[in-house]
Amino acid sequence: MVMLSGPNEVDTKAADAPPGSTESERAAFLDKNLNSVSFSLPPSLMWAVDARLESACADGWSDRLWRGDASLWTDSDEGKWVGWLPAGLGKQISADALKAFSDEVRRDGFTHVVLLGMGGSSLGPEVLARTLGSCEGYPELLVLDSTDPAEIASVEARIDFARTLFIVASKSGSTLEPELLRAYFFTKTEQALGKGSAGQHFAAITDPDSRLDNIAKADGYRSIFHGDPTIGGRYSVLSVFGMVPLAITGHDVGTFFRDVLPMVEACGPNMPAMVNPGLGLGVVLGEAARAGRDKLTIFVSPKIASLGAWLEQLVAESTGKGGKGIVPVDLEPIGSPELYGDDRLFAYIGVAGEKSEFDATLNALIEAGHPVIRVTVAEPNTIGQEFFRWEVATAIAGASMGINPFDQPDVEASKVKTRTLTDAHECGAELASEVPFAMEGCIAFFGDASLAEGGASAETIIARHFARLKAGDYAAVLAYVERTSRHEALIGQIRLALRESRHVATVGGFGPRFLHSTGQVYKGGPNSGVFLQTTADPKRDIPIPGRAITFGVVEAAQACGDLDVLAERGRRHLRINIRGGDVEAGLQKIARAMAAI
Repeated sequence: MVMLSGPNEVDTKAADAPPGSTESERAAFLDKNLNSVSFSLPPSLMWAVDARLESACADGWSDRLWRGDASLWTDSDEGKWVGWLPAGLGKQISADALKAFSDEVRRDGFTHVVLLGMGGSSLGPEVLARTLGSCEGYPELLVLDSTDPAEIASVEARIDFARTLFIVASKSGSTLEPELLRAYFFTKTEQALGKGSAGQHFAAITDPDSRLDNIAKADGYRSIFHGDPTIGGRYSVLSVFGMVPLAITGHDVGTFFRDVLPMVEACGPNMPAMVNPGLGLGVVLGEAARAGRDKLTIFVSPKIASLGAWLEQLVAESTGKGGKGIVPVDLEPIGSPELYGDDRLFAYIGVAGEKSEFDATLNALIEAGHPVIRVTVAEPNTIGQEFFRWEVATAIAGASMGINPFDQPDVEASKVKTRTLTDAHECGAELASEVPFAMEGCIAFFGDASLAEGGASAETIIARHFARLKAGDYAAVLAYVERTSRHEALIGQIRLALRESRHVATVGGFGPRFLHSTGQVYKGGPNSGVFLQTTADPKRDIPIPGRAITFGVVEAAQACGDLDVLAERGRRHLRINIRGGDVEAGLQKIARAMAAI
């Protein structure tokens, strides 16, 4: 067993300006090595941004950020959560140790690595895996962040236990989903390889002395990687939580950080606010939200498409609280200007040199008076710069909005609800059995029975629910089903029909993964969402070793707890359950009903 943690000195010479450079010369040198950004803002927003940048410069926001000065935000515990800043310099990892571990995994013949995580522990690694892939001869990385039985079975069907390494990633070491997935796959590995053999097929990424840390030691895990307790999960991609998966797929972590370094230096404590790319973006995000443009609509190049889901979590979980928030909108197709209200801020993140399908429409949006941010990534290998830029920007947006960007009180509320339900079930209680207020074919409706007055059809019920949308609202389609490309496409159809008919922003997500990301802004942000939750009866459930519950029961409890918190927060909601286990048929029926309204 190897336990890896601690600092690593990253060579910074490649990004250092020549000795004796002036501040402007240094800025110009860094600029050549930076992913670029441009802003096209309407006059009223530009004035607000300029005024905020002037005050930020005068008040030393760059320096105060790096010092963790809590008065920059709400003067509470923010200073305890800025370990992600030095992590951007590679100071939370050992590149040499990660290389040695990666070589060991390759030498021992592993063909797959399955990362069992949730939220910040899984979304960052997923971006890296989908953007950069695996180097030749190194294992393929699969990310599992779901309790859906079908999704678990799908991953299990792809792997050979004898040639698979499982990475259990949990900052707290007690997060429900990775804990249950750990128990399941550890038992399956023992069954496949024999008692006492499973430990060498497991590694852990967790904070020191966590519950997972102790389990990993007791079970003889191959390796344990310790996180930094001063880094929150959604800011952790440039720490061991993101870098262990990157290294294990054959990428050189030292080289990765040399590509990140220009952005870290450009966002450094001595960089004036006017030329700090992270601070500047953060001020735009914050001032746009203050002006009512709180729907950050993200379009991403296909080469780096998974970045959108990571940005969703970072922005939504950091800003959505106290009735305030930025609602990130990912995977919504770009449309013509007349489809959008004045609640939108658009951000396009593309890769240099590629022909973009978005250019003409973005120009039309600018002409129509909408604010547009354009980020150009030099090449996919510099994706780390965007991790750091947007982390800084999100923290600064929190300062502009007067909130703490490092807590997540409403995510915790959903976790408590789920724990209460699952614990009660293990003690013999059944999950509350609701009676649907209407049924049609394979779908049953739960919630506000007034939607079915007069014996309404499915189409009418759905239409009445979304008739509650007003200008400035958003529609959310949240599905507790297996995340597949087909299901994603059907949810996309539902969202598109809503956008086209109601001219509102639409968001979508798969449970339970969105509970640890956008779920925060849905519950703690402004009460401007109209929610459709979709659940489904599992075709085949999976028992959890050592527990008196199944994954299907856990997923149902998570959906129930999620809806309970939405209801407590006064959110407009409707639940549709797909009966009989044919998820695709149910989603198709909902999509047809939506298209007809």
